[in-house]
Amino acid sequence: MLRTDRHLTDDDLAKALRRDVAEGLTANPKELPPKWFYDERGSVLFEEITRLPEYYPTRAERAILRARATDIARATGADTLVELGAGSGEKTRLLLDALSAENGLAGFVPVDVSGDFLEDAAARIAADHPGTDVHAVVADFERHLDLLPAGGRRVVAMLGSTIGNQPPERRVPFLAGLRGVLGGGESLLLGADLVKDPARLVAAYDDARGVTAEFNRNVLRVIDRELEADFDPALFEHVTLWDPEREWIEMRLRSRAAHRVRVKALDLEVDFAEGEEMRTEISAKFREEGLRTELGRAGLALTHWWTDPDGDFALLLAEPA
Repeated sequence: MLRTDRHLTDDDLAKALRRDVAEGLTANPKELPPKWFYDERGSVLFEEITRLPEYYPTRAERAILRARATDIARATGADTLVELGAGSGEKTRLLLDALSAENGLAGFVPVDVSGDFLEDAAARIAADHPGTDVHAVVADFERHLDLLPAGGRRVVAMLGSTIGNQPPERRVPFLAGLRGVLGGGESLLLGADLVKDPARLVAAYDDARGVTAEFNRNVLRVIDRELEADFDPALFEHVTLWDPEREWIEMRLRSRAAHRVRVKALDLEVDFAEGEEMRTEISAKFREEGLRTELGRAGLALTHWWTDPDGDFALLLAEPA
């Protein structure tokens, strides 16, 4: 059985894009949120990134799921999986199969902002699990946690270290919001990329083939198309930096020359100086103790911690404290 709730319309997304671009381009320094990378082209580029030799997180997380999905299913006792930022659902299948074998799979709730992409992925999973209630939710999980459907004994999964795209001042309130939607006996499964050699971290976000650079510049193409802007992506250089104090990767776009950009739909003109940098993403890297502390501040207790053989990535379970 497949059904879809839509809490985001195309008009909602258009308004959010207008707001984010207006605020980001008039900020000092300028910045744009990473969620606007993911139009159809951006999603294809990101799938290509996950297969690059430099980009270890997807392979490492998949290795943990292959080795530990049964352990996760047993530890949670869950019969329903809620996945925030569901994407293509490739890694999800390992979890769904384990939950089905161990506990019986009553429901799957994939949540994503891209409705068409989400429905296609949900339909494929529904076809493979005909006895499961697949309830797709088109929503922004940072805003719509209280609208997630209840039912069954749920494990809420947020994979891919997506939590690292939020700065610390937003992470704890967001985790507290997750804590608020978990019922008794329910749990949170969180993917977290771990601190490691900065050279490996930078390479993962600045591959030799330049796929990540194209992915980064794609946000400008989205703005050009949706807001009638005249960004020239060729005028921006992809930059990746490791911040050792904050322990996060930053992706930026650096202006190659002084120029002016007009965003017609916002009636906005923005000047870029030569060498000026605009941040497009942060990707925080974690240590076990730091995550345990943040979860505790959000009312969650870390109960299980699994890593891949090289210790690059972690999957953790947390429950209401």
